[in-house]
Amino acid sequence: MSMNKTFGSMLIIAGTTIGAGMLALPLASAGLGFTTATLIMFGIWSLMTYTALLMLEVHQYADHQATLNSLARDLLGKKGQFLANFAVCFLMYSLCAAYIAGGGGQLNDKLNNWVGLEVSAQTSTVFFTLVIASIVAIGTHSVDMVNRVLFTLKVIALVVMLSLLAPNVEGGYLVNMPVEKGLIISALPVIFTSFGFHGSIPSIVRYIGLDIRALKKVMIIGSSLPLLIYIFWQLTSQGVLSQQDLMASNSLGAFIATLSEMLHNPMVSQSVSVFADLALATSFLGVSLGLFDFVADSFKHNDKKHGRLQTAAMTFVPPLAFALFYPQGFITALGFAAIALVILAIFLPVAMVSAQRKQLKAADGYQVAGGKPALLAATGAGILIITAQLLQMAGVIPAVG
Repeated sequence: MSMNKTFGSMLIIAGTTIGAGMLALPLASAGLGFTTATLIMFGIWSLMTYTALLMLEVHQYADHQATLNSLARDLLGKKGQFLANFAVCFLMYSLCAAYIAGGGGQLNDKLNNWVGLEVSAQTSTVFFTLVIASIVAIGTHSVDMVNRVLFTLKVIALVVMLSLLAPNVEGGYLVNMPVEKGLIISALPVIFTSFGFHGSIPSIVRYIGLDIRALKKVMIIGSSLPLLIYIFWQLTSQGVLSQQDLMASNSLGAFIATLSEMLHNPMVSQSVSVFADLALATSFLGVSLGLFDFVADSFKHNDKKHGRLQTAAMTFVPPLAFALFYPQGFITALGFAAIALVILAIFLPVAMVSAQRKQLKAADGYQVAGGKPALLAATGAGILIITAQLLQMAGVIPAVG
């Protein structure tokens, strides 16, 4: 049973990570060239896996039901708890609103164009949200099962997409160097947010229990899958289009259209479209599961039917309302997503582990290697990513992706 849960949890981590943001990676790293982009992805993957392991170090001494709300309260006091709650709510609600708007739009498009049903955009959006909310409200096990099916279909769409592109890869395109050094900093926030899965860690711990060996496996393999997939995706997309063409594709739609035209193959845009839909659904499942457990813990809702319904309402109604009535709002919020993710996935794990190591001077539990230097390096990387995001927002460096 536990092996089965371990496998399912790896796919939940990978599914949460590989969202629709993956499609923006070639655009975000267009000016970098393949080698530089891959090195940056590898660096960010190492950073995010390291901080995920820090989260496990913190979890091992807490109740297995704990979420960031209670972990931060116990280790960082009221201020830390407030910061953790703010970062989680801000990030996860804005992501959920984006997924609801995107998923509702994609579903509406499919129903109208593929099935020929005349449905309003609002109806599709509400229906899409209800489906995901039902799966999450039933529990992590149902998320695991549905996610496995979607993830398998996603991999099939990905294989089709890559196999159509692969024969057209030209080695010459892959040896391009960065056009200008500033682009490296511009690409950081987009690449960084493509590796975010930390909001789901407490749900995975609750699902598997405090088996540190199994959890380490889940974090390392679950985050390595996206890295491999991203590298293949970069290899094929950056190898098929020249750097100039990639940099000229200023939107995702334009980029996919360019690919389809170049290969004279409508299958390209269809497989990309199916992949994007599935990526959005698996990512939405993972993020909303993390938010659901967080809300349940923060408001002490019980695990019975009534409590889960209350939690589901608090998890899904606010982002649904935002997506329906105030779409500009969450688009603005997503601009700050990288900053909230740095707080959630870097600063909080580092602060909590530092506090815990001070308290438990010579405990013989699991401790992530690297000591103080690694904690300082992670903090420095977080500050760099926030700086890059702020410089982009101020218009000092170009925004990409």
